[in-house]
Amino acid sequence: MRNERKILGVSVKCFYCVVAVCIIGIIIGSLFDFQINERMANITKIGSIFAAFGCYFSYCLYPAAGMCLYKGLKKKGLTMAGMVSLIAGWFLAVYYTNSYSGSKVRDLFGYTAGESSPWISVLSWLIIAFLYVWPMIVCHKVLDDKDADKLIAVGAAIIVAGVLSDNVNLWLKQVASRPRYKYLLTIDDPMSEYRNWWQMVPNLAGSNDSYKSWPSGNMTIASMLFSLPMLSDLLKKRSELKNIVCFVIAVCFVALYGYNRIHMTNHFLSDVCFGSLITYIIYSVVSTAFLQVVDRKE
Repeated sequence: MRNERKILGVSVKCFYCVVAVCIIGIIIGSLFDFQINERMANITKIGSIFAAFGCYFSYCLYPAAGMCLYKGLKKKGLTMAGMVSLIAGWFLAVYYTNSYSGSKVRDLFGYTAGESSPWISVLSWLIIAFLYVWPMIVCHKVLDDKDADKLIAVGAAIIVAGVLSDNVNLWLKQVASRPRYKYLLTIDDPMSEYRNWWQMVPNLAGSNDSYKSWPSGNMTIASMLFSLPMLSDLLKKRSELKNIVCFVIAVCFVALYGYNRIHMTNHFLSDVCFGSLITYIIYSVVSTAFLQVVDRKE
């Protein structure tokens, strides 16, 4: 009996459901983006903490993917290549966290550039680096190394799709240069500068974060968690139920993070849905392409 086709470790039906929800959100947002933000926007302390550090859970996928590559390549006798891949996965997590949330971590230590000791900055970096060690340790213990090709395919897919989606997002922010809602609130007539996502003014944003609303970069990061069922599918004690549980966890996290982005005045509904959809499609295409190589060998 032929196995049911999967995308990102779960049934194709799950794929269509996620895509459908994102498209519906885009349509609703395209009609009522500004009105939705008027009702939902309310900056809170707990919301600020989640906005700053919530992406940590998604970035844990990079060192986990590095461990997949390490175990797979080691099985094939390519230990050195595996070590390089492991370090690369860990470094990507540290690098992206430092880029997106590093300033928040340094603030916890009272660091002020040019005034505080540079060792405080070094300490914050070391803490970030340490926080990404546990995913590698856990994955080393729980992942099954019998299928080296599948380990390599999943690890490579997570890293390649993650880097690709992040850069696609950065490029689209420049193409659209859409004003953020929190920026619009600072001017006397917000509607005078409000623009829908399709009313693009390429390269207006430049380095000005106020014009980088579409698509949501944080949702691009959060939606990486949709690849979690692929990791679950590599467990020594794997099951379809565990894959589904991982998928539900990803859905709940992405939905909560999407609410947070609107709630904290950073994005509109269409920004959030586009950010999720872009990442989800890229991960789906890349993982399917990589895993097809494994399926053909079987």
